[in-house]
Amino acid sequence: MPERDVIEIDESLCDGCGECITSCAEGALRIVDGKAKLVSEVYCDGLGACLGTCPQGAITVLRREAAPFDEAAVALHLRRSQAALLPMVSEAGASCPGSRPRSLPVTAPAPGSAGARSATTSQLRHWPVQLHLISPEAAAFQGADVLLAADCVAFAHPEFHRSLLVGKSLAVACPKLDSHQEVYVDKLAAMIDRAGISSLTVAVMEVPCCNGLIQLVEAAAGRASRTLPIRTVVVGIGGSVLGETSL
Repeated sequence: MPERDVIEIDESLCDGCGECITSCAEGALRIVDGKAKLVSEVYCDGLGACLGTCPQGAITVLRREAAPFDEAAVALHLRRSQAALLPMVSEAGASCPGSRPRSLPVTAPAPGSAGARSATTSQLRHWPVQLHLISPEAAAFQGADVLLAADCVAFAHPEFHRSLLVGKSLAVACPKLDSHQEVYVDKLAAMIDRAGISSLTVAVMEVPCCNGLIQLVEAAAGRASRTLPIRTVVVGIGGSVLGETSL
C-alpha cells in the first residue's frame, strides 16, 4: 500500500464541535459518539481543508500507508448520503406524510391579551421545518422573512415563538450533528436567489459548535448572487438572548 497524506484526529483534543464537517467537501468526516471521525481514508484527499477550522487543533495531516483517494467513491458516497436524506417517495409518487409540505394557520393574539403575553401561541406557518426536508421552491419561502434556528434554540428560549418566529418561515438544523451539510449551503443559496427571501435571521446557542451554522450561512451568502439583510441572534443556555449582530 503506497504512502500518502491523510488526516488524523486526536480524540483527546476533539470536543465534537463539528466545525470540521462543513469544510470537508468529500463528506469524509462525521461526528460519532461526540468525536470527529474519518469515515474512510479513500474519501480523504489529504489536502487538509479541515485543519484551519478546528478550534482545538485536533486535526493534523500525516504521511502514512493508506488506500488511494478515490474520487469515484467520493461521488457515490455523496450521492448515497444525499439520497438517504431526501423525503421518501412511494411508487405512486406521494411523498412521505412526515415530509409533505403543508401550510398551517397562525392566529395572532390581540394586543394586550393573555395570548399576546404567552409563549404558547404557535407561530409556525408551515411544515416540514428540518432543513434537509425543505424545498427552496416551497410556497412558504417565496419572498419570506426566514428564521434559521439551531435545533436547541427553541428548547432553551422560552419566548421562541413570540420573539423570534412570529412573521417568519422556519428552518432548523444542527451544525454539530447533522451530516452532509454541503447540501445546506446549496439550499440556503437557492432560498436567497430563487425563492427571493427578504431577510434571514440565524438563531444559535452560545456554545461553540453553533458557529458552524453561521459559517454555513456565510458560505451560502457568498455563493448567492443576491444580497439581503442577515442578522444573528445568540441565545444563552439559560434561555436569554445574549446579543444580536448583522452579517
